[in-house]
Amino acid sequence: MNPIASVPTGWAALFWGVVTFSLLILLHEGGHFVAARAFGVKVHEFMLGLPGPALTWVSKRSGIRYGVTMIPLGGYVRIAGMEPGVEDPLLAAALAVVAGRAHTDPDDLATALGVDRNHASALLATLEDYAATAAVPDTAGSAPLVVREAGEDDEAMLGRVRSRVYRGQAAWKRVTILSMGVLVNLVAAIVILVVALSLWGVPTAIPSVKSVGAGTPAALAGIRAGDTIASVNGVAITTWDQVRQIMLASTAGRHVSVAVVRSGRTMTMETVLAARPGGGAMLGITAATINVPMSFVESFKTSFWMIGQVFIAVGRLLNPGTFAVSLQGARSIVGISYEVANAAAEGPLAYAWMVALLSLSLGVMNILPIPPLDGGKVASEFVELAIRRPIPRRLSLAVSAVGTLLLFSLIFYLMYADVMRYIVHPG
Repeated sequence: MNPIASVPTGWAALFWGVVTFSLLILLHEGGHFVAARAFGVKVHEFMLGLPGPALTWVSKRSGIRYGVTMIPLGGYVRIAGMEPGVEDPLLAAALAVVAGRAHTDPDDLATALGVDRNHASALLATLEDYAATAAVPDTAGSAPLVVREAGEDDEAMLGRVRSRVYRGQAAWKRVTILSMGVLVNLVAAIVILVVALSLWGVPTAIPSVKSVGAGTPAALAGIRAGDTIASVNGVAITTWDQVRQIMLASTAGRHVSVAVVRSGRTMTMETVLAARPGGGAMLGITAATINVPMSFVESFKTSFWMIGQVFIAVGRLLNPGTFAVSLQGARSIVGISYEVANAAAEGPLAYAWMVALLSLSLGVMNILPIPPLDGGKVASEFVELAIRRPIPRRLSLAVSAVGTLLLFSLIFYLMYADVMRYIVHPG
């Protein structure tokens, strides 16, 4: 007996939902993290869970803060220098002030630069994000983490600091950092599918009886679960597809002779076929299945075919003509958690398939050029390349807010539908 089957459905869905989404987000954010580190970009945090109170550990070598938050669903990587908009023209001067003192608070910086306190606080926040300063505990001030090198002017010193943050990277590096989360999800899905298909295979129907419907022609004839279909009307049966084709070509009321093998003995039974919904006739049996491994090449092709299917499904969801129909089959985190729990209850193979499909879906959805998704950020990078200047911060935040509103409206609608489907009116 599978121990998961004895777990209450709601708790099983919660457990498997948290485990699965944490795994997928860990892979996704890990892609951003690895790319940033590979380019020498400063990473402040790599957290598993939603922002909030957390158990953390700070690496002495890199200074990166790792941890698990109180709500371990999702995750995030905080990379230095990812704030949108034009860099403050006073940032180099602010760095020069901070680098020349042991401690600088907003009032000190405001006086030195001739700006108001809020402006000075924003400059200090940016320098802290750039890892040029560190907040001094129990104060509003900052201490320098960089010193001016010999012959270095203010702009050169800022350029040296900027070279270690996202904003200071070449465009292709920024796009790579943004895209690596999607790429890792797609690669992970392909690896999982290839391994699952190559080692375990795909469930394939065989001409053995898994179950017999009550009151069906098969039940009336005495066919039982565990019987193997040997022939139908004298036609030798070696595959389930032969049985299916015979039923599709038959009509209700036709007399058939079915030979089955039971406990090593061949038995012949007579029955009359019933009408099959959708056309043809039926015996009323369900085929047993076995897992048939695929070759590496076939499993690789199948994994890419599945990627194409996910793209098609997402495209239908974005198409106004098919949106309503596609929405009925879409699931939120609530529905997906229940489906993942069901897959886990079926066994490792079904769960691996579900993880692979979700990884594909997460990757494909994030490709979409909609802020605040990764695809939207990549699109912004290309727009900035085209116009040869950063998109104004207010415009960037406004577009991101609209995209976020649309995404969360869809998410909340799907969550409401799933709560009604799985919790309020299950079954």
